[in-house]
Amino acid sequence: MASFASQTYTPTEEAEIQQWLTTSERLNRSTLLGSKPSKADVAIYETLAPVVAKWSPRSAPARRNSRLFGLDVKDENKVKVNQDEVLYVKPQVDAKAEKEKKKKAAADASAAGGQASLVDRTKEKVKEVVENAKEKIATDKPNKKEKKEKAPKQKAAPAPAAPLSPALIDLRVGHILKAINHPDADSLYVSTIAVGDKPGNEDYVEYEGQICRTVCSGLNGLVPLESMQGRKVVVVCNLKPVKMRGIKSCAMVLAASPKIKEGEVDDHKGPVELVTPPEGSKAGDRVWFEGWEGQPEGVLNPKKKVWEMFQPGFTTTGGLEVAFDAAAVEQLGKTGTGRLVTESGGVCTVPSLKDAVVR
Repeated sequence: MASFASQTYTPTEEAEIQQWLTTSERLNRSTLLGSKPSKADVAIYETLAPVVAKWSPRSAPARRNSRLFGLDVKDENKVKVNQDEVLYVKPQVDAKAEKEKKKKAAADASAAGGQASLVDRTKEKVKEVVENAKEKIATDKPNKKEKKEKAPKQKAAPAPAAPLSPALIDLRVGHILKAINHPDADSLYVSTIAVGDKPGNEDYVEYEGQICRTVCSGLNGLVPLESMQGRKVVVVCNLKPVKMRGIKSCAMVLAASPKIKEGEVDDHKGPVELVTPPEGSKAGDRVWFEGWEGQPEGVLNPKKKVWEMFQPGFTTTGGLEVAFDAAAVEQLGKTGTGRLVTESGGVCTVPSLKDAVVR
């Protein structure tokens, strides 16, 4: 552009120069207007087509006829393009610069190879030193004893199973604070019973300042509801809680009923009598059978059927005392009867049923 500084132009020439500059800026568009074809595009095509048609395959690698705007250009007016003759023309390369580039690449490769070779030699030397050191140690201490293998740790022996005993059943004195009819079962009572529990169990409720359990019992129609109110009973406290017609029952009240003789059918019509703790008993007092003292399980595992195993031995004597008859439980292999007592020595009883089933 500096070579044109000495030239002067007339206003007409300046205007024409500006027109060509504007046109040159538009040559990278599909059309001169940018968005639509015009007469100007046709005029330029008519001017350029004869020139482009004379290009050789080497000088015309990118000739194309486009149908982008659907112009009605007849075949005889189109530039003929033989796609098989479109050639790739390798751009000219500065021979001197290319030579310097190859020379530098070779030097870099040589340096990298030399460095790698040095690393490999260093590794080999280190390996040789280590091997020699191992041989020397083996020679200097030929009588060194082999390290003793650690004996495998023995697994801790499982805790011994508690001996079979009715003491596994958690029996306690309970105090019925309230009893109502079950809202959805005619045969059930729902009782609120204090048995000496501590707070912290989500299944328990607080009533009249005491932690209580909700207990469902099938005594409706067998024991008058009024006789359930405010009385002391004996409760099985470590059975797994179960829902009975929508209400979770967390214990079981012990009651006596006549034994079913051979050939008879249990029609569940009674009579039924609640087991009564000795006078002066308090809610939460432990109860157990004489001769079978021991610690009860936290919660009886239903799969082990502990309650089902020992319940057949629960009975009443001729003196109306509740007792455990060991002979009724074959797994024990024992005989003898032990009364159901509290820590004070008092005996649990029933009003009138002798030789009865207690459950």
